[in-house]
Amino acid sequence: MPYQPSEPFTTPMKILIPTYKTVNGVKKKTYPEPSEVSDDLIFFCSFRTFGGTETTVNGVYSLENTAAVETWYRPDITAGCRVVLLQNSAIYDVIGEPENISLRNQYLKFKIRAIKGGV
Repeated sequence: MPYQPSEPFTTPMKILIPTYKTVNGVKKKTYPEPSEVSDDLIFFCSFRTFGGTETTVNGVYSLENTAAVETWYRPDITAGCRVVLLQNSAIYDVIGEPENISLRNQYLKFKIRAIKGGV
C-alpha cells in the first residue's frame, strides 16, 4: 500500500537556504533574513510537535523544542537548511537528511529543532 500523509498540508513555512563564505580558511554558513527570502520558497506542510524531546546531558534535564514535518517533495529542502513557521516567525533547523518517502519524489518527511537565543 502506498504511503499516505497522516494529516493535510495546511501549515505554511518558508525555506531559508544557507550561503557559504570562506573566512580565514574555514567555511562559514549564513542564512538570509526570512523577510528577504522570495515567496517562491513558501511551502505547505503538516507540523506536529508532540511536546518536544526530553534529554538529559551531564545530569541536567532539558526539553528540546522539536517537531515532525511532512510535505510534498522539494529537492531544495536539505539537512543544511532552516525553515520558518510563518504563523509565529519561529525559526527551526532541519535535523538530519530529509527522507524522500519510497524514493518516489512525492512526499518528504523530516525533523526540525527550534533555534532559540537568550537565557
